[in-house]
Amino acid sequence: QVQLVESGGGLVQAGGSLRLSCAASGRTFGNYAMGWFRRAPGKERDVVAVTSRGGMFTYYADSVKGRFTISRDNAKNTVYLQMNSLKPEDTAVYYCAASPSFQTSRIEEYKDWGQGTQVTVSS
Repeated sequence: QVQLVESGGGLVQAGGSLRLSCAASGRTFGNYAMGWFRRAPGKERDVVAVTSRGGMFTYYADSVKGRFTISRDNAKNTVYLQMNSLKPEDTAVYYCAASPSFQTSRIEEYKDWGQGTQVTVSS
């Protein structure tokens, strides 16, 4: 099992930026694909971005392509989500998660989850 702790959420104006971090512990971080997901008010949890074990491969939801960047530092057991040009519709609780797969965007393949961090974008 991987323990995950997110940080970096907050309140930002539209057009602004935030950087989320997710610190992992408990297992070999490099053996897991990592993903960022979000749950907006009244909606289901959706994938935002994922990265493969080594970080070479990434996937982004269409809604965030060109604005968000996922990265990981396996030496620091941390995955990041740089969010630029934020929009009010990006308001959600953001979760990081770990999957034993090499890379996957399928939410059901993510077994370990953090508690989430709130991101609120004001218009």
